[in-house]
Amino acid sequence: MGELYYNRVKHILKNKGRVSAAWLHMASNVSAEIMANAGFDALVIDAEHSPVDYQTVLSMCQAMKGTETIPFARAPWNDLIALKKLYDCGVMGISVPYVTTAEEAREAVRRCKYPPEGIRGIAGSPRACGYGMNRGQYMQRANEENVVMIAIETPEGIDNLEEIMKISELDGIFIGPMDLSTAMGISGQFENEAFKREIKRIEDMVIPSDKFLATVANDADKAQELYDRGYNMIIMMSDAVDLSKMASKAVETFRKYNLRGEKAHD
Repeated sequence: MGELYYNRVKHILKNKGRVSAAWLHMASNVSAEIMANAGFDALVIDAEHSPVDYQTVLSMCQAMKGTETIPFARAPWNDLIALKKLYDCGVMGISVPYVTTAEEAREAVRRCKYPPEGIRGIAGSPRACGYGMNRGQYMQRANEENVVMIAIETPEGIDNLEEIMKISELDGIFIGPMDLSTAMGISGQFENEAFKREIKRIEDMVIPSDKFLATVANDADKAQELYDRGYNMIIMMSDAVDLSKMASKAVETFRKYNLRGEKAHD
């Protein structure tokens, strides 16, 4: 038998603790290894908006092994095959995007769970099962240890959230602020009073419940504010976006001393 299949982040979230996370947008196992070694509780592989394929997802999960970081993924869609493959690669938590109804949420949960709770296909060969060496234990524990959260990204989703929250096997709710504000016709206007009212509607339903609440923050001060309000999982940065910012700042600093950007001569 292989090592015990245990998701420490699931248990932190279940106890309404605080989890630090970051996006992996670069589809790179090297980036995943660097970010895991930095000490994030969870890293979220973006399979919705990045160019990542399943082989790379598997390599990124391998790169986190040996650290305390737990691999999560944002699925490309509420799709049985996509969800199954992400879990088979070794992801231990999934965010299902753009869920708008309780029926869609129920289907997401069913697609993430082995029978009898769900309809996830069974195979002993994937990495998650230790390539056959840990199949029995994984199949016994996966339904309990893996995280299933859904993303609320539309006013319709908020209107149906009370019904969605009744799904006992659903672990958490992720707020997608950019999609939500765009769906409201106020893209990126996060200080708009109408947007803030919708966010509060979500908070008022989720924070007192047995579900965890997750979202994104652009800086440490915002993350602290969200934790203090009762959020449990904050995605604090992106490997691609933050590398871009660092590179731009480095070039800006260079330009101060070499304004024309001329190459150095021997």
